[in-house]
Amino acid sequence: MLITDQQPHRLHLPSPEELPCSDDTPVDNEDQNLLPNLLLATLSRIWQHRQDWFFGVDMALYHTTGDNPRIPIVPDAFLSLGVERKKEGKSRRSYAIWAEGGVVPLLALELVSYTARGEYDHKLDIYRQMGVLYYVVYNPEFWQRDHHDPLEVYRLEGGVYQRQTERPFWMPEIGLGIDRHTQTYLGTEQELLMWFDATQQVYALPEVSREELLGAQRQAERERRRAERARLRAEQERLRAEQERLRAEQEQQRAEQEQQRAEQEQQRAEQEQQRAEQERQRATAAEEQTQKLADYLRSLGLDPHNLP
Repeated sequence: MLITDQQPHRLHLPSPEELPCSDDTPVDNEDQNLLPNLLLATLSRIWQHRQDWFFGVDMALYHTTGDNPRIPIVPDAFLSLGVERKKEGKSRRSYAIWAEGGVVPLLALELVSYTARGEYDHKLDIYRQMGVLYYVVYNPEFWQRDHHDPLEVYRLEGGVYQRQTERPFWMPEIGLGIDRHTQTYLGTEQELLMWFDATQQVYALPEVSREELLGAQRQAERERRRAERARLRAEQERLRAEQERLRAEQEQQRAEQEQQRAEQEQQRAEQEQQRAEQERQRATAAEEQTQKLADYLRSLGLDPHNLP
């Protein structure tokens, strides 16, 4: 269990009930909902007697390593250990790390779609800063376009993600492996993401009806739409705050300019006063000199106003 997202923040950290569930980003294909839900369904069977884990699908993951704790990242799936299976006996609407005792997910999964969304750079860096131990990128269709492999697993080592090469990709801290696996599911042969045990044997898929899977997909879509609205509101609030900050800076600049002008006027007035004082002193000195000269002339018996 890796716990790193515990740095103090002066901002008020909202409760999970105050936060939206996901990001409302439309999926490009059904596998983006199918594969994570199959992983969850399989995990629910193989860990059915455990109550210390949580696997989120298309759920908002809130953290305090970004600029705003109200803006989440939404993995296609993530796995945390050492937390309640049900938060206080209830289903989670979102996963806020500060409300989970600081427990950061051990694994985050991103599925690359037709529209790339920073899976190999921006999101990777966010998960790295959060301290997510394993980062899994599944890209079965566009891996050549992106110059990557169809499935890549990264492990956080010394603050840097290192690419793992073992197949299937064994994760000892979790006690599971993960890899691509082709088999027939619901009458269709297809490639899936599946869990593996320590002997590299694949865990069998649970019996899940297509209707159940479609219901889970529809629910995920609803969660995405709700969260996107909340994300847009948060972004609008951020923009409004930025505009207010800029207005305040402009007002401060204007006030400083007025103060500078007032100081310049005061300096000019003081300079005028100094020049007037200097003129007065010169006039006084000249008057005193004239008076001395007049007194001297009188001492000689001469009238200073009527000199010969």
